[in-house]
Amino acid sequence: MSGGIGSSRKKLSHAEMAQVIKAHENYRKGVMGGRRAMLGFHDLSGLIFSGANLSDADFTGAVLYGAKLMECNFDRAVFFGADLREADLTAASLVRADLRGASLHGANLTKANLFDADLRDGMIAERDKHGNIHAMQHMDVGPAEMPGAKMAGANLSNAKMAGAVASHTDFTDAIMVGANLVRANLSNANLTGANLSGADLSGASLKGASLTNAVITGAKMQMADMSGAKTEGMLGDKPAGKPLEDLGMTPEEALRQHALWVTSGGKEGVLTDFSGYDLRKLGNLYKALLVGLVANKAVFFGLNMEAVLMQGAKLAEADMRSAKLSNADLRGSNLKGAKLAYADLRDANLAALVVGPERYFGVNLEGANLRRADLRGAKFNRANLRGADLTEAELFGADFSDADLDGAIGYKPQG
Repeated sequence: MSGGIGSSRKKLSHAEMAQVIKAHENYRKGVMGGRRAMLGFHDLSGLIFSGANLSDADFTGAVLYGAKLMECNFDRAVFFGADLREADLTAASLVRADLRGASLHGANLTKANLFDADLRDGMIAERDKHGNIHAMQHMDVGPAEMPGAKMAGANLSNAKMAGAVASHTDFTDAIMVGANLVRANLSNANLTGANLSGADLSGASLKGASLTNAVITGAKMQMADMSGAKTEGMLGDKPAGKPLEDLGMTPEEALRQHALWVTSGGKEGVLTDFSGYDLRKLGNLYKALLVGLVANKAVFFGLNMEAVLMQGAKLAEADMRSAKLSNADLRGSNLKGAKLAYADLRDANLAALVVGPERYFGVNLEGANLRRADLRGAKFNRANLRGADLTEAELFGADFSDADLDGAIGYKPQG
């Protein structure tokens, strides 16, 4: 913080902040005597008020350096030119918040919701004792600055980040659909697994950035600097793998032939091998009959596969990120090394497929990526989850009885 800017700020104690939060709560509820939290140019550094609801509060130019703000509700709050360096905003809600010119250097916004937030340029002016107006700066207020910030798993959909400085920022698995990143500095940023569908990256710097397994479908990339960027597994508008045109028949016919093969016990139809194909154009596989499907390394990203019947399918290393698989029947399938981050597997059946007395085939999810997947109510009885990544997955009501979780990452038994 530079040049005397902090000395003019009113420093609040924890007790005083608690009173502000209570008055703001009454303001939100319309209780007599309630007051909106007007904390512009206050010094709130180091304070702890995790879980507070300060939606619509005003923090213009405030210093929140190192403050503990986990799971706070800051929807529509104003942080114009605020100092949020090293602040902990884990899982905070900042929907439509005004963060123009804010400094987020080293801040932790893991799993924060910044939907439609504004992180564009911002500058605060003040009048000195001689009546002259000049810019008031901390950390060179201008575009929102977030070098070194942690935004893994954050929701930045539709966020306004034109010109933002986010070099070395961690955006792993972040949802950045439709974000405005025109001329943003994302050099050396970690965008591994980030969803940038429909984002505008025109003129952005992505020098040395990691876009491994990132999704840029429909993104505008004109004049973007990708020099030195890592793009392995990046999904764009071009087919990732073999195009469906190479099947030798229409996708619809291939699915019809497979269904006929299943229902006839193999006497009719054809077992089509979808291995390595980009299947995103299929669009809708709702309740499709895909028992025994062979689709190793195929791309199912974002497809609607609710209630699909895929018992005994071969799906090793398939890309099923963000796929809708609620109520799907995947018993006995091989999903070794599959990508299932953000997949919706609510109430899906991934238990063992029983084929006779004391004879069954368990689902193989060894080394699978289930980061931030919704697994509520899913069945994993007798599944092989060795080395699987379950970081921040929703596990409420999931059944892991007799499952092998040796070396699994992020698994926390639900009480």
